[in-house]
Amino acid sequence: MKLIIATIKPFKLEEVREALTAIGVRGMMVTEIKGFGSQSGHTEIYRGAEYAVNFVPKVKLEIVVPAAMADQVVSTIASTARTDKIGDGKVFVLDVESALRVRTGEINDDAI
Repeated sequence: MKLIIATIKPFKLEEVREALTAIGVRGMMVTEIKGFGSQSGHTEIYRGAEYAVNFVPKVKLEIVVPAAMADQVVSTIASTARTDKIGDGKVFVLDVESALRVRTGEINDDAI
C-alpha cells in the first residue's frame, strides 16, 4: 500500500476529486493548509494598505491506495491539478505498513 500526499491549489480540488473517482479511488482525506515554496507568497492591498501574504492557501490530499495503483493516482493528480503556473503543488508517495478499518476490523488492502 502507498500513502500519496499531494498539495494542490484550492480551486482544483473538485476537478481532482472527480478524476480520482473516475479511476477507482474510493476515498481521501482533505485538509485546508497554508504554505510556501518557490511561490514565496505575495503582497496585497487591503483598504489602501499594502501587506505581505507569506503563506499561500493550499489543499492537502491524503490518499491510501494499493501499490499497483499508485503511479496512476500520481499521474492523474499531476495532470488534473496542473495550471503551468508557479505554486501548482507537490506530490509525495510513502509506503504504508498496515491499515485497519475500525468499523469492520478489515486490514490492509481490504481496509482501503
